[in-house]
Amino acid sequence: MDLGYTEAVILPLGILLLACTILYLIPRTAMLGAILLTGYLGGAVATHVRAGHGPFEILFPVVFGALLWGGLVLRDRRIRELIPVRTRQESN
Repeated sequence: MDLGYTEAVILPLGILLLACTILYLIPRTAMLGAILLTGYLGGAVATHVRAGHGPFEILFPVVFGALLWGGLVLRDRRIRELIPVRTRQESN
């Protein structure tokens, strides 16, 4: 599958992904890691759109990013406070 990148960028992209993932896994830097991984996944979406791939290849990074942020919301109280979810009883 030709994505328009040379083979020389495979290793640097892999190292960048690994570094962002490590930042996401460390609680103190998890938000920074999530932001960087979101940018990385956005690049993946842009690459697949430019290459003319189908909906699965385009939507997979989007769904993965949503799961990434969902995991951060579940494990970090500060994120939950930043974006509060209101129940029906609270909105009255």
